[in-house]
Parts: sequence; C-alpha cells; structure tokens
Amino acid sequence: MREVAAECANPALLFSGGKDSIVMLRLAEKAFRPDPFPFPLLHIDTGHNFPEVMTFRDKRVADLGERLIVGSMEESIRRGRVVLASPNESRNAHQSVTLLDTIAEHKFDALFGGARRDEEKSRAKERIFSHRDAWGQWDPKNQRPECWSLFNTRLKPNEHLRVFPISNWTELDVWQYIAREQLEVPTIYFAHDREVIERGNLLLPVTAVTPPRDGDKVVTKRVRFRTVGDMTCTCPVASNAATMDEVVLETAAVTVTERGATRLDDQTAEASMELRKKEGYF
Repeated sequence: MREVAAECANPALLFSGGKDSIVMLRLAEKAFRPDPFPFPLLHIDTGHNFPEVMTFRDKRVADLGERLIVGSMEESIRRGRVVLASPNESRNAHQSVTLLDTIAEHKFDALFGGARRDEEKSRAKERIFSHRDAWGQWDPKNQRPECWSLFNTRLKPNEHLRVFPISNWTELDVWQYIAREQLEVPTIYFAHDREVIERGNLLLPVTAVTPPRDGDKVVTKRVRFRTVGDMTCTCPVASNAATMDEVVLETAAVTVTERGATRLDDQTAEASMELRKKEGYF
C-alpha cells in the first residue's frame, strides 16, 4: 500500500463493507495512521446491495473520517450507459461500466481491491499489481513478472493498476485476521433466521428485488452470508455459526469456495469471472 501511495499519482481503495474490504481498510490504517489515508475510498453501488451492509459501510467511513466516493449504477442506467434486458436482471455483471466511468471521471491510476486467488480460478491468473490497459481491460496472457516482490508501476496515459495486497490470503486467513484484530463486520455474516427459496443447491434470499416466482416455496432457515455482493446474485448458506469463533471453525471445515457456494452469477460460462474481468470487472 505504501509503495502504491509513493509511486502512483491518484489511487483509491475499493470499500464495499464486505469482509475483504474491511481487512483492506484495517491494513490501510496500519500503513498510514495517524495520518489520513493518502487516497479516497470508492464503492460501486448497484442499488441492490444489502441494507445491513450499506449501513455498516457508512458508519465505518464516518468513524474513520475518510472520504467515500460512490459510483452509482442507477446513474449509469439513467444516462443510458447501462441497459438492462429486464428490470429484474442482475446488475452485478454490469458494474464494470460504472467502475470504468468512475475511474475515468476521477482519473484514478490505481485501485486497491480485496480480491483473493482462492475465490475463483481466474483470480489465480492475476498478479498482485494487475495491469489494466487504456480501455480498462485485463489481459491474462500479458501479466508483468513480480520476481522477489518487485512491482512494475509504469503506466501509459489512461492505463491503471488494480492492486490486490491480500491476493495470497484465503477465506480462512481473512476470518482469522478479523477475529485477531477484533474488527466489526455486518451482522448478516453471522447466523440468523431469514426467508429463502431453495433453488437447485442454492438458497435465494427473499428481498424486494428477488421476490418469489410462481411456484416458489418460501421457507425460513437459519443462514449466514459468506460473501455480501449484489442481492440479485448472492445467496446465504445454511449455518448455525453465530459468533466469530464459530465462523472461523466453520470456514476451516468447508470444501467449496465462497463464490461456488453462494453466487448465482458464477454458475454459467456466459457469466464467467474471467470474461467479466477482461471487460474491466473488479
């Protein structure tokens, strides 16, 4: 983080209120406090985020006294930059447009992200300092070597970097760090009763933007969220883990990645992570 702050002219830290960005925020505190961060926080808001997470995001930013920039997908839709096939379509894959527009508007040349290689196989192709071309796109076959942890930050006009300091961490590492540092997280990461719909091997939460379809059976289950993305594509898992220690123990025992277990948008080749990343996704 300090190297990016020294080498790049205008970085930002992606902060959604999720567990990985909470860890990133803590690492930034350790890198730069007691001074303010030498960069703003940035969130790309689909308009379909879990209310508990948005409340947590705003409280955490206020507590830190840092500046938050919000890129609004609602605004992208209003301007015609994003066109949905239907009102109920998941907005998750369309975030790239709003993200790239926000990068161009604020002239960011580096974005810190909390992505990890264990999340999804295409993440493992990415370097810690991941280069994006002038169109914001990623070429997995043209990655810069990072021998001996030496990072190449040279950029041509309009190019930028995505920087993933916790790339080599696992989901378990994240929860163990949160537990060690006694960090607050949104309440939906812990077990609670919620109305869900059983769809295949996933549990779809019943929300204002994911109402039951004809024939759906709504049941109340004890669940928690392993990841907290867009409501239209993020599913909870059945769980009784109601404390931090229980979440750590449960995470140590799982055999399916968090995205594989909870994300509707990762279930088809057409919506593959690698394709979205090549188009500018996080």
